[in-house]
Amino acid sequence: MQPNIADLLLAFNVVRRTARAPTAAGRVYSGLRERILNLDLPPRTTLVRAQIASDYEVSQTPVREALLQLEQDGLIKTYPQSRTVVTEIDLEQLAEAHFLRVAVETEVVRSLCLRQDPALTHKAHAILQMQATLEGNTTETTLFNELDTAFHEVLFLAAGQPNLHLLLRSRMGHLARARRLDLPSEGKMKAILHGHRAILKGIDSGIEAQATAAMRDHLSGTISRLDRLVKEHPGFFKAKNRD
Repeated sequence: MQPNIADLLLAFNVVRRTARAPTAAGRVYSGLRERILNLDLPPRTTLVRAQIASDYEVSQTPVREALLQLEQDGLIKTYPQSRTVVTEIDLEQLAEAHFLRVAVETEVVRSLCLRQDPALTHKAHAILQMQATLEGNTTETTLFNELDTAFHEVLFLAAGQPNLHLLLRSRMGHLARARRLDLPSEGKMKAILHGHRAILKGIDSGIEAQATAAMRDHLSGTISRLDRLVKEHPGFFKAKNRD
């Protein structure tokens, strides 16, 4: 029996935004965001406010606040007096998020190399072990993806940069959806595990160049397959000539 992801994240003290601010709006925002990033609500899906309020058992006010935040994240678009829809994956915004992510996460592992404290990466090692039990299990891609996210988050926490992680997370919507599309691809789980092992090996060795190169190589995986993903899933991506 596979462990429940909520139990795993609680056990490793991966604190999410909604855990810090359990408001009605935060709960709706977190729930809808997760469904969008997991592609349960794919691009062009129309969101009906009354239905959302019913689903989450809240009034219209927290729904409006949650949708405003999702729009700021670039995950939905509201057309005045018309409708609210899930956005398509924007390749330009995806590229910007990737550029930012590489810059930030290479500095995170660099700082961990300098500190050389095995206790800081203990949680990351434990998450990696859990991920390894799911390798090749395509029925557990959501769980694997959650653990993938948790792995990177605990590195930020170990480096003492939780707020920086939240900032990056808010810019990751388009890239995160492309990564989710890529996850079921043959060999993708294995490649992710290889990348995580290489990152931790670099950090544990204290060799900055090794750790940063491992992180940079790891983060390039989905980007290198974007053309194929667009061809295989054209309905998920925004056409270059469409606003």
